[in-house]
This record gives sequence, C-alpha cells and structure tokens, in this order.
Amino acid sequence: MVRTLQARAGALLVAAALVLAACSDPHDGRPQEGEADAGMAAATALAEAMSSGDYSGAPLAAEDRKRAQEQDDAVLQQLREVLTPAVEVSWTSTSYAEDGGSAVDAALSWTWDLPGTDEDWTYPAAVHLTANEDGEDYLADWSADLLAPDLTEGQVLSVDRTAPGRGDILGQDDEVLITARKVYRIGIDKTYIDSGKWQDQAIALAKALDLEDPEAYADRVLAAGERGFVVAQVVPQDKPGIDLDKVRDIQGVHLVDDERQGGPTTDFAQEILGSVGPATAEMIDESDGEIQQGDRVGLFGLQQAYQEQLHGFPGLTISAVDPDGEDEPAQLFHSDPQPGTPLRTTLAKDLQIQAEKILADQKDPSALVAIRPSTGEVLAAASGPASQGWSTATLAQYPPGSTFKMVTLLALLRSGADLSEDVSCPKTIEIEGREFQNYPGYPSSANGDITLKQAIARSCNTALMGQRDRIGAEDLASAAGALGLGGADSQDLGYPAWLGSVPQQAQGTDLAAAMIGQGDVLASPLSMATVAASIAAGKRVRPVLLPDYELPEQQEESAALSETEATKLRQAMRAVVTEGTAHDLADIPGEEVFAKTGTAEGPEDETYGWLIAIQGDLAVAAFTADGAAGGAASAGPLAEKLLRSR
Repeated sequence: MVRTLQARAGALLVAAALVLAACSDPHDGRPQEGEADAGMAAATALAEAMSSGDYSGAPLAAEDRKRAQEQDDAVLQQLREVLTPAVEVSWTSTSYAEDGGSAVDAALSWTWDLPGTDEDWTYPAAVHLTANEDGEDYLADWSADLLAPDLTEGQVLSVDRTAPGRGDILGQDDEVLITARKVYRIGIDKTYIDSGKWQDQAIALAKALDLEDPEAYADRVLAAGERGFVVAQVVPQDKPGIDLDKVRDIQGVHLVDDERQGGPTTDFAQEILGSVGPATAEMIDESDGEIQQGDRVGLFGLQQAYQEQLHGFPGLTISAVDPDGEDEPAQLFHSDPQPGTPLRTTLAKDLQIQAEKILADQKDPSALVAIRPSTGEVLAAASGPASQGWSTATLAQYPPGSTFKMVTLLALLRSGADLSEDVSCPKTIEIEGREFQNYPGYPSSANGDITLKQAIARSCNTALMGQRDRIGAEDLASAAGALGLGGADSQDLGYPAWLGSVPQQAQGTDLAAAMIGQGDVLASPLSMATVAASIAAGKRVRPVLLPDYELPEQQEESAALSETEATKLRQAMRAVVTEGTAHDLADIPGEEVFAKTGTAEGPEDETYGWLIAIQGDLAVAAFTADGAAGGAASAGPLAEKLLRSR
C-alpha cells in the first residue's frame, strides 16, 4: 500500500508541474532571483510545523492554519503520543503563471521512527504553495491529505501496541532465574456476592491467605467500587504455597490467570534483581512515549537499571479508523514486537536460595555473600528479611571489626613483620589517655607475649593496637586496596554495590581503632567477601555480578598482593579455625576452611557480628546486626550453615 501511495503522490506532483509549465512565462520556468529560495524556505517551514504538530508559525492562511491544527490534533494525536515524526522536503519546483505570479510545488516525506528496529514508517505528501504579488512570501494550500495517506472524511489514525516479551534474568551457566511465570491474582470480586457479605468474605480470604492484617484488606475491598476486583495476593500457579481448594470455596473469591516476572522462590534475590510492576505516572511522563499506561516495567534494582535492555520494544499496528466505528479499520502499517534481551548474572540459583533460607529467621539486618575467588563471580548475595528490601549484602556500611585485621596483618607483613614474631597482648592498652581492651571473654591464657599468628587466631585487639608505630593510616588503606576493599575505581561494577572505605589520615586513637576495623573504617558484606576472595586467589579480586558489563580499568592505588603475602594471610586464617575463635568450622567436610571472626561496635552502642571464610574456590562473608554474642557466635553459624550445605 505504501508503494502505491508513493506512486500516486509522485504522479500528482508531476501532473501539477506539467500544468504550471504549460502556463509559464517567457522566462522558461526559471525563477527570478530570490524567489526559489523563498519558496524552498516556505516549504521547509511547513515541513517543520508538520513535524512538531505546532502550526502557529506555518506558512498558511489564517483559516488554513486553524484547520491544520485541528486536523493534526485529531488525526495524529495517538501516533504522536508514542512516536516522533520527521517531515522533510524532498524537492521543489518553482513555476510562473501568465499573470506573472509564481508558485512552488514541493514533495514532502514523512518518517516515523520506530524504536527498537531499523524499520521506519514513511510515506509521501505533495503540497502547492503560491507567492504573493512581490514573490517574497508563499502560502501553502492546506489539505488533510498532507497528514496521512488515503484518509476519508473524519478518519483518524489509531495505534495498537503489542507488548514485547520481557528479557529473562539469567544466572550461572545461563540458567533462567527470573522469567515470565503463570500466576493467579487472588481477590474478592464484589460482583460475585451481595454487598452485605463483602467485609466478612474479605476477612475470610485474608485469613486463608495468612495475611498479616485481614481487617486492612477488608477495608480495601469496601473502599473499592461496587464492581471492583480487589487483589489480596498473587501466587505462582505451579507452586502456590496455599490451599487453592480452600480459597476457591470462599464466596466472592476470584482467581484470575495472569503472567508475572518471577523467580524460583517468591522473593529470589529481590533486593538486587528488583521487581517488575505497573508503570507509574512519573515513569510514563519521563519516557517520551516509550512507556504507556498499563506497561509493566522494572521498579527498582537491576530490573529498573536495565529496563531498556529487558523491556524490548512493542509491536505497533497503525490503522485509519472511523471514530464512530461504522467502517472497518484500514491497516496502514504493522511492526512485530521486539522481545527484551536477557540480562546475564553470575548468581548460582541453589546457593542463593540456600543463603536466603539461612537468613529467613533473622530478626535484625543480616547478609550472606559468596564469591568464587578464581573468577570474582558473585554466586550469592542474600539479605535477611529485616533488611526490608534494602540490599544489606551489597550496600550496607558497617564497621567490619576484627575481620579487618586481615588488612592490618597485610600492612604489618609489608612493614617487615612475620607471623612467628612475638607481640605483646596485654589485657588493656592506653592510647592518648583512652583505655582499650579485648572482647568480653577473651581467654586470659592468650595474654602476654604471643606470636603475631596467635594474635590473629585469638583476635587480640591490644596486640595489634600496640603495633601502631610500625604502620600508618596510608599503609592500612594501601593494604585494604590490595585486597579489594575501598578504592575510588572499585565502585563502578554495573550493579548497586559499595566496597568500603578506609581513612588515609588517622593518628593516635583513631589509628588504633582503624587497626581493628573500628572508627572510620566501613565495609559491606560484599567488600569483606571480596577481601576473603582476594586472599584465596592471591591477587586483588573485583566482585563480578554482571559478566557482560565492561568494568572500568583498575588504577593501581597500592602495591599488588603477592602470592607470598596471600599464603601467610591464609596461614593466619587457618589458625583462626584450628586454634582460635572460629573452631566450630574445623570439622566442615571437604577442603580446609580458613576464617576470621569479627565483632564491631556502632556509633550508638550497637554490636555487629562478622565472619569471613574460605573453602576451596569459595569465599564467604556473613554479617548480622545482632552481634552482641560476638561474631563467632552470631555470624559464625550463618556462614557455617552455608558451607555445610554445599
């Protein structure tokens, strides 16, 4: 049809040119100086008005200008809401009548750019412009044919959008994690029952679904319109987790078949991956027509950050329709939907599920992170339910406590210290008038002169603080950077992540506090898992969650970790398991386990529990904001369960 329209428009222009040439003046159709430019300028101005849909400055007579605006608003309104056109002048021809007046015939071309495809919808238009007496100003002859091809009186263009399939989120070995899954939307349909039963049946449904506040759901049902369907819960059809027969037996209940983006469990890695839901008004307004009411889009997390990649592009069918519906719509153009592109991640489905199960009963913010040291791949990054949707695993900022002593140990090794040398571990140490001590329950048998390795194994605060004259804050920051903790270039990973910060200027009590992971030293569970992974790999590791994301080039802000250094760090971590604070990990089956426990105090007397561990090609960090019992007793069991579940 489009080719036919182009041929017809071309024929019209040729015919018009022949007529004008037949009555042209003795100048052989050559325009006088300036007239050709003026005609071209007028045709271009009309094309610009047609592109924008604003005819206030178009080269038209007053009545035509008003008519053009009204017709454009009616005919192209739907189309302009989703697409942006460009109208260009293909060519013009200037000619003269016997009375000396000049005219311009112009060929115009409409192009509607279709997002997500190289295909455009294009069609021609032909316009005739007549000059005034002095040949300086040209006015176009307006016709509705200029807007769209073959429109009959009163017809407008309609646009039907076909939603594209959303791209899946993939995990290890490209296993599908998040995809379109069949669900039931379960709720009370108020048309099914008498109004007197609305409240009672709503409460009955809420109780059957084990909703936290049945009365609140009943209030929502009562507030809805008389024909409202109020959803109480959405469940997967294959694993609903509820007694569907019991729910169906409740009067007024309706189960609606639907499709939603979902994972292997209800909230699988949701703090990182995000969720998909109806587009908000703000999203629609900011999308320049790409998102329409009713579209389902990424609301947060990676689903939102990679919305354009995952969403794809809708199919479009453009038709000429009679607003009264009397005539059958005439299809003018059609494009198929372009499905979204999958987003690849490194998450290991079973390990992530296991980590989330381990954290399920935690009453305070908590996290488990697992990294494959050989590749830096993030295999699991789970946050407990008390995190309330916040990714504690990758974004939290807490003092890491004694797990940071592995950084301090590296700085001491670089200063010339050795694991076998003796250091003093007094019960208390005074620095600038402030007294520091070891954690409650520290064994008195481990006080006095002990080796540096034993100081790490027993986690002696005073021993490490006593070495503050051998290293400075810059040494700590450099050692941290070598283990992947902090650093300006480490933060851009393509996903929401925070890899910690270590002060480069600290003295006295501030330096002493930093040496045991307190003060201004802050870390996330992800960053401490990265420290463990770097020690296991013998080199600085960057935690990779999106394998296709192009990471910025790393700047070497500190001396690279050597294998000799990493070996000594692993020896110290092994001593923590065999003779120190993480002895509960000693009998875990499989390869040897290396670990470091940590307890940290917050600014308002909070206590946090930490543990980092290595086993084979796996590095783990466990964190809980309920660390009053100490890192070994609070975070230790979380890491232990994850290691034993493999």
